[in-house]
Amino acid sequence: MQLITFLGFTAFVGIIAYLSTRNTDEDSSDGYFLGGRSLTASVIAGSLLLTNLSTEQIVGLNGQAFTEGILVMAWESLAAIAMVVTAVFLLPRYLKGGLTTVPQFLGRRYDKTTKTIASALFLSGYVVVLLPIVLYSGAVAFSAMFNLPEVLGISRIQSIWACVWGIGIIGSIYAVFGGLKAVAVSDTINAVGLLIGGIMIPIFGLSYVGDGSISAGFSEIMTSHPDKFNSIGDSAASVPFATIFTGMMLVQVFYWGTNQAIIQRALAAKDLKEGQKGLIFASFIKILGPLILVIPGIIAFHIFGDTLAKPDEAYPKLVSEVLPASLVGFFAAVLFGAILSSFNSALNSSVTLFGIDIYKEYFNKEASEKQVVKAGKTFGVILASVAMIIAPMIDDAPAGLFGYLQEVNGCYSIPILTIIIVGYLTKRVPAIAAKIAVLSGVILYSISQFILKPKYVESAIAKAEAAGITGTELTYLKAGAYPHFLHVMAILFVLNIIIMLIIGMVNPRKEEYVQEYTRQVDITPWKYVKQVGALVCVIVVAIYIWFSPMMG
Repeated sequence: MQLITFLGFTAFVGIIAYLSTRNTDEDSSDGYFLGGRSLTASVIAGSLLLTNLSTEQIVGLNGQAFTEGILVMAWESLAAIAMVVTAVFLLPRYLKGGLTTVPQFLGRRYDKTTKTIASALFLSGYVVVLLPIVLYSGAVAFSAMFNLPEVLGISRIQSIWACVWGIGIIGSIYAVFGGLKAVAVSDTINAVGLLIGGIMIPIFGLSYVGDGSISAGFSEIMTSHPDKFNSIGDSAASVPFATIFTGMMLVQVFYWGTNQAIIQRALAAKDLKEGQKGLIFASFIKILGPLILVIPGIIAFHIFGDTLAKPDEAYPKLVSEVLPASLVGFFAAVLFGAILSSFNSALNSSVTLFGIDIYKEYFNKEASEKQVVKAGKTFGVILASVAMIIAPMIDDAPAGLFGYLQEVNGCYSIPILTIIIVGYLTKRVPAIAAKIAVLSGVILYSISQFILKPKYVESAIAKAEAAGITGTELTYLKAGAYPHFLHVMAILFVLNIIIMLIIGMVNPRKEEYVQEYTRQVDITPWKYVKQVGALVCVIVVAIYIWFSPMMG
């Protein structure tokens, strides 16, 4: 019965996606890469949320909440503010320029080489980090949550290989052969399912704790673990409170405002009004993210305590413990959809970046739109195959992939955000400044996090062991040995902006940059975007105050 429910819901999503996209002209760049610039607010919101929400968040963030509590909600709640910034500031400029990719703007604002560097950084991030980790974490979660090794009579690693290739092949069909609209439509349906399925877990979990009463369950975990409901992280936390005002917001603005895999949904809006509505609607739902991505981890801590081998086991174990058997098939289907979404969205964006920014520019300048799309599809098949081969090899990597992913992404996220922000806010900063800032950002961040940080932390541990320091004191000593990676991001962001502005003063562009209005879509803004956006920001601040120690 569970298998029938799983296959039925998955097939339903595929059929709806096919029927919704069969009339889209996928031989044109706009048709294939941007769904014909036809996406409405609801489709944009659903696709944004499900592109973001996958097993790195569902399993990884709940694992962090199991250990640290509600303070890790910063990754979710502050995303809502970043989406408001994107809707008000960035999206109008993107749509005015008729952009298909973010690097296209960099090509116009600076030069072709800057655009290529940015595209290469995006692609390297997707190929080396994002795609394999999405496949691997999805395979691990799916395999563990539904006990596939025992069900299928195979080893754990064989189960991971099978899941990786199953997810990869189906995701590739959506992304490579269906184009953005197929991805977006399937995302929207799966988003509804995931919201329902995701909220079921804390409901059943609290009911389990409260012997049938949800309110009693919530009171029980708040009374038993008040330390888990403190939104203010100290210096040893994975998200110290101070980072909210430094690198955290920069990471969020990069992710929601400039990351091709995310912003491509808004670029495909039928007009600015629909794009802004989609982003704002998604930001409201994002505020509810902790219900799905944080609270279950705290419930799991209450139920299982310290019995789990790894924190990342918290969510799969909770699902197995509290979810009625009759709903397992449905939950499996929506979880599968979430995994697929992050994979096929990143893959579709990779195809877009390669086709528009690299193939057309360097391999065949005279290529027709049909040839560009075909080249992109071929690249997508190769990319997906490489990711599926690499993904199972991550099995030997250390735990905590969610935090690792956030830290590694800093290699390219902050440099790209820097040159985009300066590009929009200044008129005469030249291309050479952007190139220097990107190279400086990548090199300095890599040296900081992968050479200096290990050295300083290792030295601090050696001194602590020599002094006989252990336990909590050692934890704080390690945390203080080197600045948090989010602080490092903020420092390099400011440093590179200063470098760009100085170069702009010494060697300015000969002519001011003027962004032209391509008139591809109507850019009349939604008249309530600022008011509703401000309301979102107020709600986020109120949530932080509510869960702060001063309210306790």
